Amino acid sequence: MTVAAGVDRGPFRHIALFYRSPREYLDCLVPYIADAVAAGLPTLVAVPEPNLSLLRNALPAGAAESASLSDMTQVGRNPAHILGGVLGAFAARHPSGPVRMVSEPVWNGRSDLEYPACVQHEALVNEAFTGRDLTMLCPYDATHLDSDILVDAEITHPSLGRSGRPERSSSGFAPDAAWERYNEPLPGSATAASCTLHRLSDLAGARQFSAKYARWFGFAAADVADLQLIVNELASNSLQHGQGQCTLLLWAADRQLICQVRDAGRLTDRLAGRRPLISDYDHGCGLFVVNATADLVRIHTAENGTTVQAHLRMRKPA
Repeated sequence: MTVAAGVDRGPFRHIALFYRSPREYLDCLVPYIADAVAAGLPTLVAVPEPNLSLLRNALPAGAAESASLSDMTQVGRNPAHILGGVLGAFAARHPSGPVRMVSEPVWNGRSDLEYPACVQHEALVNEAFTGRDLTMLCPYDATHLDSDILVDAEITHPSLGRSGRPERSSSGFAPDAAWERYNEPLPGSATAASCTLHRLSDLAGARQFSAKYARWFGFAAADVADLQLIVNELASNSLQHGQGQCTLLLWAADRQLICQVRDAGRLTDRLAGRRPLISDYDHGCGLFVVNATADLVRIHTAENGTTVQAHLRMRKPA
């Protein structure tokens, strides 16, 4: 792929890179990363293994050490945390001058539950970095990913690229439509345990309720503490910013515990919880903490209310 001239100094660039083999992957990304490092540009690479090892081994001496390399299966396990906790945090550390990034949030193995959150993440990237002197390449495996995923990539990226071809504009670019399509009602459970919170003083009881429920399903102390943190932040946000009371539901499925909080308010800030934290008093701090703690966070918001679901995997049996 040939990236258009002026990419370093121009406005924000968000490019979906379609690759069909490890060779194409390296042919596009190694020069992109090596040139950025050689020019002294802050460079972030967040891709899943084994692609991360491929790049590390193929980069010129010194380039792998100078670039910031992360395994996306770890730092981006929750797609809702990629923007604020990975990409935005790196950009915030380099507020002036050009920045280059490689971000691969979708790979063969992402679950059906995670994928809608990935699309919404890619859609919101455009909103988050508008006006920044920042170029982001997002690789998509055109051999192993479903064709619908590749279509979604064209909708969430203004520019498209492929090995050996010049960069081109995406005629299907419509990130707001993509975000709204996956702003869908979330599945529930007929066996969920529930409680209703009316005021902030009810939070202590909600934490006790969630801890008892998690222990019943064999969650270890560290996981119970994570769940209590998630419950506290979601419920307190709901009580402070929703319209009155909120409902907390808990249920277990596939070695995960799902925490759901619903209220009658509408979330109008799509980037809430997705901005990097500059201080403890930043707006959206509670949802940022939930995104950083949970393995998956999904949100559905509409005129009649907002539902937030946080998934927490059982890591260590009690």
